[in-house]
Amino acid sequence: MAESVRLDVWLWAVRVYKTRSLATTAVRGGHVRVNGDPVKAAHALRVGDEVRVRIGHITKILGVAQLLTKRVGAPIAAKAYEDRTPPPPPREFVAPPGLRDRGAGRPTKRERRDIDRLRGRA
Repeated sequence: MAESVRLDVWLWAVRVYKTRSLATTAVRGGHVRVNGDPVKAAHALRVGDEVRVRIGHITKILGVAQLLTKRVGAPIAAKAYEDRTPPPPPREFVAPPGLRDRGAGRPTKRERRDIDRLRGRA
């Protein structure tokens, strides 16, 4: 068995990203860190490393338990990493979404022009 595997290959193999090119793009974009450091897609990943993946506003923390070079089924992929992501905050601590008055949707063209004039964009 290999002692190390490319980061983008592992992220694709354990089904974090749908394609290897998406994994490579995320690594290049700075959305993936290994042991707290920004790395390149070709970084040699080893068992015991901690991988932080930011997908949207959620950051997943994965511990590498097994190195995979080929994409496998979801049950096998789940055994290849240890999910250390903290649970989300309880619902009562999450701010409620902003509510609008009924009928107060998008501004009209006239209102948009007034807003632009007010902000100095005219």
